[in-house]
Amino acid sequence: MADVTIETKTAEKFDPEAFAMNLARAMESSGQALAAYLTPREGGDSKDRPPSELSEVIKTFSAVAEYWLSDNDRSTDLQTKIAKAYLDLWGSSVRRLAGEQAPPAIAPSPRDKRFADPEWKSNQFFDFVLQLYLLTTQWAHDLVRNAEGLDPHTRKKAEFYVQQITNALAPSNFVLTNPEVLRETLTSNGENLVRGMKMLAEDIEAGHGSLRIRQSDPSNLAVGVNMATTPGKVIYQNELMQLIQYAPSTENVLRTPLLVVPPWINKFYILDLKPEKSFIKWCVDQGLTVFVISWVNPDKTLGAKTFEDYMRQGPLAAMDAIERATGEMKVHTMGYCVGGTLLASTLAWLAEKRRVRVTSATFLAAQVDFTHAGDLLVFVDEDQISALERDMQASGVLEGSKMAMAFNMLRSNDLIWSYVVSNYLKGKSPSSFDLLHWNSDATRMPAANHSYYLRNCYLENRLSAGTMVLDNTMLDLSKVKVPIYNLATREDHIAPADSVLYGSQFFGGPVKYVLSGSGHIAGVVNPPSSGKYQYWTNDDIRDVTLTDWLKGAQEHKGSWWPDWREWLQAIDPEEVPARAAGAAALPPIEDAPGSYVRVRA
Repeated sequence: MADVTIETKTAEKFDPEAFAMNLARAMESSGQALAAYLTPREGGDSKDRPPSELSEVIKTFSAVAEYWLSDNDRSTDLQTKIAKAYLDLWGSSVRRLAGEQAPPAIAPSPRDKRFADPEWKSNQFFDFVLQLYLLTTQWAHDLVRNAEGLDPHTRKKAEFYVQQITNALAPSNFVLTNPEVLRETLTSNGENLVRGMKMLAEDIEAGHGSLRIRQSDPSNLAVGVNMATTPGKVIYQNELMQLIQYAPSTENVLRTPLLVVPPWINKFYILDLKPEKSFIKWCVDQGLTVFVISWVNPDKTLGAKTFEDYMRQGPLAAMDAIERATGEMKVHTMGYCVGGTLLASTLAWLAEKRRVRVTSATFLAAQVDFTHAGDLLVFVDEDQISALERDMQASGVLEGSKMAMAFNMLRSNDLIWSYVVSNYLKGKSPSSFDLLHWNSDATRMPAANHSYYLRNCYLENRLSAGTMVLDNTMLDLSKVKVPIYNLATREDHIAPADSVLYGSQFFGGPVKYVLSGSGHIAGVVNPPSSGKYQYWTNDDIRDVTLTDWLKGAQEHKGSWWPDWREWLQAIDPEEVPARAAGAAALPPIEDAPGSYVRVRA
């Protein structure tokens, strides 16, 4: 007998009149959402044309279909397999309906949060829908995995696209096939849909005609107020960056200053979130003179800025400014993500020019070799880059929302669909979360710089090969002799740990490879006070896989930050009296975090 949990729980609260009124209000808000979508298109601000990604999906799936349809026996076996799975499910469901005990044809992973609600199992309707979805998803993935003859890149794209489509079509994403949402809709007489459609309209309007999913409540999160509050001064700026010097909190500091080069794909304050999470504040409290580059959020006027411009007006200009501010010609350097790739390129350029400006280099989840660059390689081939370059040529920049969406798609169930369900179906506003607020604070990228980066790094992998050219200079990482602390994170989808490990071998000096628990962000931003995660060390990094490296690695509980600080101390322990932020040679321009970081896309 079918479970009637939803009906019995909602019968007493359900008010048909209120429900009808709320449905009308929800429809009104959905009309506002449609208007927010159409308005920029009617005004010519947004040109609707099929995205280039759609042609890639069609081309990729056509290759898969060609394999299966080119052989009648193969095609028949494929259809027989899914038909048998559906018949087994139907038989199991009929037996359950008759009161018999019948094992499920397929079950979700215990870690799949989408199907955690008990009614996915107890209610026969939802149980049937769930198993139907899981069987179809399994068959779709097998369709790609078993398509022999596909080249590795096409297979990787097909697997990625199948994952995105099956994630989007999950029954948990729809009101009538999600027991939790349906229960909420009936018990609240549809008020959840009223709130959800209102948020949908607001988010499309905030995205200027495109959906900008809110992942965090911004009301209590403001740069310079709740985040990025470490005291300091902007002491130098040019058209690409502001350089921040942070005020000391100790009587003495290490003589050699620290220059941090963050990614320009995101804003620097990921390293200066709330004070208890701030890596920058922790460094200041550990007796370091900290300088951080805050990249501009570029518009079309900066579209011609190149990777070389970012090197010259970024780390090289910062080193010159730091020398004027402190009198120190050499600095410790740190690069995060693509900021690390730029830093490695700068180090190779300095080595070729025989300029001694750097005492050490730290890389945080950064790649110099892109052989094992992970799921982002799905977006990289000649056709896709050429299409992207055509789009960027018109606007001068790559909109930050596009890059943010690409990153979110790597974990679409967690970073897209969970918010679609919670925000727009359940009508629940997200809580304030500094990290997710930062994640949605995307930046644009100059067309010339982004094109160079994609082609030279992801597509042609020139940096590690020694064939990348900047300023008419061939870059050779083997000439970089400074000590390197190379941090990877174990669950990184953007800079995979095995990619970072493999890249360690290309430097010419001593490299300490460290593996942190968690992912691209949480594995880096992990203060010692939190007592979370762990990190592994192993001096053997030559010609070894990540699996073998881990077998011989020593595990340490907690944050990697103190280990890094000890490493830095061992390189250059000399101390000097603490330096005030800003000097006569470079008087302060404005208070940290500066104005560049406040410009939203």
